[in-house]
Amino acid sequence: MPRLCLLAALALRLAGAALLSPGSCTFEDSACGYQWDYAHLPWTLHGEGHYISVDTSYEGEKAVLSSPDLYSEEWSCVRLIYQIATTSDTSPDPARLNLYLRQEGESFDRLLWSAKEPSDSWLIASLDLTNSTKKYKLVLEGEMGQDKSTSIAVFEIKITSGYCIECDFEENHLCGYVNRWNPNVNWFVGGGNIRNSQSILPKDHTLNSALGHYMYVDSVYVKHFQEVAQLISPRTTAPISGCLSFYYQLKLESSIVFTVYLRDMSGFYEEIWKTDSALNADWALAEVDFNAPYPMEVIFEVAFNSAKGGYVALDDISFSPVYCSNQTGAPFNPVNAGCNFEEDLCNFYQDHKDGPGWSRVKVKRNVYRAGDHTTGFGYYLLANTKFTSQPGYIGRLYGPTLPGNLQFCLRFYYALYGFFKMSGTLAVYIFEENHVVQEKIWSVLDSPKGVWTQAEISFKKPMPCKVVFVSWCKSFWDCGLVALDDVSLSLGSCQAADLLLPTPGECTFEKDECVFTQKKRGRGSWHRKRGPTPTSYTGPKGDHTTGVGYYMYIEASNMVYGQRAYLVSRSLRGTSGKQCLTFFYHMYGAGTGLLSVYLKKEGDDEEIPLWRRTGEQSISWLRGLIEYESDTNYQIIFEAIRGVSIRSDTAIDDILFQAGPCLEVEEIQFSSGYPDSLNEIEY
Repeated sequence: MPRLCLLAALALRLAGAALLSPGSCTFEDSACGYQWDYAHLPWTLHGEGHYISVDTSYEGEKAVLSSPDLYSEEWSCVRLIYQIATTSDTSPDPARLNLYLRQEGESFDRLLWSAKEPSDSWLIASLDLTNSTKKYKLVLEGEMGQDKSTSIAVFEIKITSGYCIECDFEENHLCGYVNRWNPNVNWFVGGGNIRNSQSILPKDHTLNSALGHYMYVDSVYVKHFQEVAQLISPRTTAPISGCLSFYYQLKLESSIVFTVYLRDMSGFYEEIWKTDSALNADWALAEVDFNAPYPMEVIFEVAFNSAKGGYVALDDISFSPVYCSNQTGAPFNPVNAGCNFEEDLCNFYQDHKDGPGWSRVKVKRNVYRAGDHTTGFGYYLLANTKFTSQPGYIGRLYGPTLPGNLQFCLRFYYALYGFFKMSGTLAVYIFEENHVVQEKIWSVLDSPKGVWTQAEISFKKPMPCKVVFVSWCKSFWDCGLVALDDVSLSLGSCQAADLLLPTPGECTFEKDECVFTQKKRGRGSWHRKRGPTPTSYTGPKGDHTTGVGYYMYIEASNMVYGQRAYLVSRSLRGTSGKQCLTFFYHMYGAGTGLLSVYLKKEGDDEEIPLWRRTGEQSISWLRGLIEYESDTNYQIIFEAIRGVSIRSDTAIDDILFQAGPCLEVEEIQFSSGYPDSLNEIEY
């Protein structure tokens, strides 16, 4: 069994258990109210070593440790000091330590953080918790993986009020701040009667004492021009904006550049502050407006030009949700730059000088023409280039003004019909208002015909700008239909957004079957698939999530009439109050059978019917909404029954469980067939 590095952990003890805030624990002589789940592996408390651990000396897949009930109306920071020790660094299924947030009234835990890197000493993780009026628990889950010799240890959990980027450097773990190692210049801990530098170092700012601590970097070992030292904060884990402040001293003998940057998950640096002059030997306050709508690190960087450059000292980093400057007005909300076109054009508008442009249309459920992406029976925008007799038709749709110097991720869904050549039939431009310049940032290359396909574009412009959607046909003989729906804008790059932790209770089937399992696997069960189903005139052409991803379906050609396939969720936590289940289903084909959703409570053999559709419904993906209640643990079951012919493929996708009542209510929970008004389009 690998040895856990305990000596370093001893240096991390807090002042005493009596001073610990609720939810904090040093595991010195108790688990502080933390309890392990007896249905899984046991945790072992090591009082002499001040840690709690689980290892592979017992057989099992995981161990679960839950905190007592916690409550905080203010922001708080969770610091976790841990170690994963294994004998193999290359296991295909490595050990992992996960931290979840279990909120009152929620059936699913929210994953806050996950780590799988083995180490021979302790590591620290810092996680921001937003303020909430709900009670919650922290849940630690140790997954043992496939390595035969694994240990997972937790030395300390500490919950403090405030933000994780704040630090006075008085504790040995330095609030999770780390120095990026450089052979010649590095950030060190100063104070506490430490005198190991040739510079005359100050007292700290927190205690105004030689016993207090701060961080400093000295030029004495500089060997090259522009030697750089970086002190890196914990990465923010929740959107924050406001005022970042800190105290610093700078002794300047030759050129020193002291800069503060923000760095996102894709490695992009943004300078937010820089020293403008040398200061006297006293602590100076620096304040800078700070905006981290997506995960960011704060980097304090000092660059020296010579060994006689001097030093920089840093202390008391703090954060306030109120901006330092006298900013007025609400910050930019990216939600206002999106639209699903269900009610109107939102903040989009058109210039009709080039032609009829975009029309807001609605298609009723039918088996010939696809409906919108939002629900399958709602509104979307349609540019019908066949309405014009002139080649070179252009339809422009302008979005609202976006602020400059922010990273954006634009996502939207489009579908194309009737074109021989699809390349360039839809394009996205950025219009910079001050320079009257249009830049094309995306255009269609190829796309499956008639399938709602997701596009995503990352962009950042220094000046305010607008997004412009442009549809056009190059010749009279090759014009068709361009459909647009569900435009959304978020802050941060699309690549960074893809790295974010998953939404609890959501399953898109892109990676696996999520919380669902098959009652019985075989040719006649549910299958995970991408692209069209093998049988013509039945099943979807693509998934609902992106148009090119995965969904679950039954292949009717492998089944007999009346045969059933079950997709069953794991046991979900019962809660008081209403719950909302949203999903998308596809029932297209002349022989389509039944799709039903059931609720099965723990300890009860009865399967309560919640929702049912019988027969062919539409060629589109349709949204299903179910509102239900269960105060005991329960399972959700999707049951598909094969119809009278092989044209009976039934599919589901994009399942989402949410706490609280549904914002919309589906009037009919049990129905069969589609309306008589087929292929009607409303303008």
